[in-house]
Amino acid sequence: MRPCNRPRTTAELVAAAKWGTGSPVDDPVREKQVLDTAARQARQAGADPGATVRIFRNQIEANKLVQRALHRSWDANPAGAPTDRPDLTEVREEINRANAGLVRAIAGSAAARVAPSCGGRLRAAETLVQRDRHFGRLRATALTHALRSVCSRPFAGPA
Repeated sequence: MRPCNRPRTTAELVAAAKWGTGSPVDDPVREKQVLDTAARQARQAGADPGATVRIFRNQIEANKLVQRALHRSWDANPAGAPTDRPDLTEVREEINRANAGLVRAIAGSAAARVAPSCGGRLRAAETLVQRDRHFGRLRATALTHALRSVCSRPFAGPA
């Protein structure tokens, strides 16, 4: 895992914002807000709220996987911990904007997500993202977890 003095992913930003504050990675109240908002926005966009919530739940769990790993790393090596703490309220505002876009994407991709080719196409896209962004094991695992509910059929990640 690389030292994180300038976080760049959502998980890194949230982890850095919470680091050293005593705020736990798990935040059931915030998670419920995110899932309730996603379901409401899905209904408004004509998407399946159940599918949307499943996708969002996996996104949240993947994000927490990375946050926990970063906190463990920073506990073990404080020199690698972030030196600047992002404002969690501002980070969450950005997350909310991104989430609205994700709901729209879910609504616009219903046919692709139920197609028999969904799993294979998603697996290929995942492999490209991992390669192009030079994902290590942690981020690759998180990405696979985040994608589990995208297709209507179970998605296991790269073969």
